[in-house]
Amino acid sequence: MTKILLLSDTHSYIDEQIMKYVRQADEVWHAGDIGDLIVTDTIKREKPLRAVFGNIDNHEARKEFPLHNRFLCEKVDVWITHIGGYPGKYNLDIRGEIVKNPPKIFICGHSHILKVMPDKKLGLLHMNPGAVGKHGFHQVRTMLRFEIDGEKIQNLEIIELGKK
Repeated sequence: MTKILLLSDTHSYIDEQIMKYVRQADEVWHAGDIGDLIVTDTIKREKPLRAVFGNIDNHEARKEFPLHNRFLCEKVDVWITHIGGYPGKYNLDIRGEIVKNPPKIFICGHSHILKVMPDKKLGLLHMNPGAVGKHGFHQVRTMLRFEIDGEKIQNLEIIELGKK
C-alpha cells in the first residue's frame, strides 16, 4: 500500500503545515505551478516526489520536471499534467491521447478548484487537489491524500489548510 499526498499550485509557498502531511505520506505528487524550486527541494528532502511543471514555472522547473508524468503506482496507471481539464472538458492538447489510452487516475492542477470526479465514459478518476499556495483567487488552501493498494484507490481525504 502506498500513501499519496497530492498537491498543486504552491506558487513558491511551502510551510510546516504542508510538511506535516508530506512526512505522513510515502510519496508526494505535485501537479504543477511549483514556483520556486525550494518547494520541491524541501519536499524531496523528506519523501519521493513526482511532479510536472505548470504555466508559471520557469526554465529551471521545466528542465527538472516534465509537462506530463505518466507512471504506474503499484498497479494503477497515473497521468499527471498541469492544464488537463476535466471529464467532458479535457484540454485539446491531451484529449486524443486520453480517449485513446485513458489512465486509471488523471490528475491536473491549474484551476485552483478542488475537484474529484469519475469519468464514467473513460473509466478513470479525475483529481484536482485545488491550490495549497497563497497566490490566486482560491479562498481555502487544499490538498488531497489517498492510498493505492494494488489496483485499489482508497481512503481519499480532502485536507483543508485554512484561508490563505
